[in-house]
Amino acid sequence: MSVTQGAAAAAQDSTRMTAATPASRRGPAASPVELHLNGGAQVVMLEPRVSLLDALREHLDLRGAKKGCDQGTCGACTLWVDDRPVLACLTLAHTVERRNVTTIEGLNAAGPLHPMQEAFVEHDAFQCGYCTPGQIMSAVALLRDGGAGDDAEIAEFMSGNICRCAAYPNIRAAIRAVRDAEQQDAL
Repeated sequence: MSVTQGAAAAAQDSTRMTAATPASRRGPAASPVELHLNGGAQVVMLEPRVSLLDALREHLDLRGAKKGCDQGTCGACTLWVDDRPVLACLTLAHTVERRNVTTIEGLNAAGPLHPMQEAFVEHDAFQCGYCTPGQIMSAVALLRDGGAGDDAEIAEFMSGNICRCAAYPNIRAAIRAVRDAEQQDAL
C-alpha cells in the first residue's frame, strides 16, 4: 500500500468513526455569540469552550492580540472588556457576549495612531513587537486609571505583560511620555 493509499484509508476510517461517534462525545455544538467589538456588533458561531482570543484570531480575523503562552502568564493577549484589561486567552468568548470588547485594532479606529502607540514608536518600546499590542492596551488602562505616578507603579501595573526582548526601560519611557503630555494638556 502506498503512502497516498494509506492516507486515504485513514481518512475513510476517520470519517466512519466520526459518523459512528455519538453526538455527546463529539463536543458541544456551536451557537451564536453576539460580540460588541470595537464599537460594532458581530455575531459569530462558537462552541462554548472557545476562548475570546481564539474567537478574535480564528473566527473574526483580528490578529492584534497575540497568543503567547495561552496560560495567562505573558499578557500578550491583553485587551479590554468593559474598559477593564483582561487576558483573552483565559476568557471564554461566551462570557463576554453583549459586553464591550476593545482590541488594539479598536484603540483609535477613527483616526491616526493613539498617543500611546505613537510613544511606543518614538521611544522604541518594542523590538520584535509580539507583546506590543498587550503592552499598549495595559499601558493605556494604567494611565486612564491614574496609576502611573512613578516608575515603580508603572512596573508593578505592567508586571503582567512580559517582554521577552526586555524593552522594559523603553516601555516605561513611552508611558511616562504620554502621562506627562496628558498632564500638560490638563493644565
